[in-house]
Amino acid sequence: DHDCQVYRIQTDAGERIIGRHIALTLVATMLRNLGLDDLPKLAPEDAWAGLVEGRIGLQLADGLILRRSRVMNDYRVELICFTDAMVPRLKALGLISEIISWKLRLFIPTSAQGCAILTSLLERHTLVGVTDRTAAA
Repeated sequence: DHDCQVYRIQTDAGERIIGRHIALTLVATMLRNLGLDDLPKLAPEDAWAGLVEGRIGLQLADGLILRRSRVMNDYRVELICFTDAMVPRLKALGLISEIISWKLRLFIPTSAQGCAILTSLLERHTLVGVTDRTAAA
């Protein structure tokens, strides 16, 4: 179990640091417990526009990540880092599944329902982070 490992590192400047790896799925809980849960505020409509345009990526609770991906020459909004147990519930919310290269992938339709599906997803999985994808482009 890597959650219990203590890491000791030394910087190039000689500073010694002791710490522990925290799983991405536990970061929101840790911040809440420390009273530092200043989670980003973003309206679902703004989040949807940013995702479709490829300007932002969203980090959700439970380790889920939403980002724009290019699939078969088309840009789509993809959900990654989900578990097999989550799939039926996510599909019930309106996400569509496709098997591409022998791997199950989930997408939010880019049709008019996309923003409503994102809203229902954000109600169940809290937004914990927003990444700027314009710097990567």
